[in-house]
This record gives sequence, C-alpha cells and structure tokens, in this order.
Amino acid sequence: MAFLRAGFDTYVSDAVERGRASWAPFPQAYPEAPYFRTAKEAWEETFRFGPVGSWHADPAQRRSHPGLNFPAECFETFLSQSVPRWGCNDALTQTAYDTLIQRIETGAIVLTHSQGGNFGLTAALTAPDRVRAVISLEPSGAPDPTRQDPGRLKGVPHLFIWGDYLDQHSFWVHARPAVERWRDALNAAGCDVTWINLPAQGITGNSHALMCDRNSDAVAAIVLDWLRTKNLLA
Repeated sequence: MAFLRAGFDTYVSDAVERGRASWAPFPQAYPEAPYFRTAKEAWEETFRFGPVGSWHADPAQRRSHPGLNFPAECFETFLSQSVPRWGCNDALTQTAYDTLIQRIETGAIVLTHSQGGNFGLTAALTAPDRVRAVISLEPSGAPDPTRQDPGRLKGVPHLFIWGDYLDQHSFWVHARPAVERWRDALNAAGCDVTWINLPAQGITGNSHALMCDRNSDAVAAIVLDWLRTKNLLA
C-alpha cells in the first residue's frame, strides 16, 4: 500500500509456490517430486523468528528473538500460507519474470524479496534498458559474477536492505556471501549500489518477513526515500 499511496502503478507478482500463486500437481507438471519445509525451519532459520533451539509445537513454549518485530502470535496464520516446494522450476520462473519485464512499457522498478532477489537481479541483467532500479529485500541469492557481466547495469541503481539476527542463523550465514560477491562486482563495474543493514541504522528486531514486521512502514519509508534520491519518485 505504501507504494500505491506514493503514486506507483504496483504489480504484485508471485512465482509459483509463493504468496497467492498456485502450485502444480506432481507428476503432471514437473519432473521431480516436491519437498516440504517445516515450521521449525521457518521459525529458527529462514525467517529468523527465534534463535536455534527456540521452536516448539506449543506456541506457549516458543522463544522469539528479544525485540522481534514480527508478531509471533500470528505464526500459525503466517505458516498456513506455506505450500509444497520444487527445486526444478527455476528456469521456468526466470523466463516468466523476464517476460513480465518486457511487458512494462515505461520501465520497471523491480522490488524483490528472498528467493525473488536472484530472479529480479537476473531479470535486470536480461533487460537493463527496461529496468529503472532494483530493490532487493534480503535476497537469498544473486547472479554469479564469473558468469554474468555486472557492467550491463551501470545505469540501473540497486538497493539492498537487510534485517536483524542474520549472523545467528546458518541459512543466512551461508546465503549472504553470494549476494555480497554480486554487490562487490556491481561496485567494481561502476554501478550505483546502496547497501543498508537496518540494525546499523538503529532499526532493530526485523525478521526475514520484513513486510509483516510491526515496523514495515518504516522499512517502506526507507525504500521510498531512496527512490526519491534517485529521482524515481514523483
């Protein structure tokens, strides 16, 4: 809503198995079987709601991170959106996003989250002339600078935003270096890159579910302020 209020035509595009998008039956659509992520994994690793060892099936016995901005009492509702996952459809998803970028005639500001980060960053590489900026909220992956040319994105400013507790969770300890390598490659190529660690700015308690955290409006304001500095906000 923050971006609609700011005057942007806003399109929410969920990849298959994400958000409100549907998922395909097996084996009719995909050649491999799906896998399932557990509530414990979501709580202790991917979304960083609590430290390792803090998950319990009984909500009363769970421990969240001190100062967590995600409303932990809503975890069951949050988890009810989970669907089966596939590891074999990334190429199809990337093609879909690349096609979507081509359909936005005035040029797109691409805002991504989590796994969508890699898809959005790659889509910008595919059509740099059609992307005005890339905003990556805690991307879990990024292009490989030994395989992709970051110099193609010299005219496309990039913003990366990161929340709290990252160094306490192995998923992010292992995932973030790939994004840091891409950031460094963008900088080395002369691209415009802004890298924001929220705790370093005094904004603490953010989980991986930034848009669900109690201070999500403050995070959106940071994004809008950045867009204003790039002359992308009317």
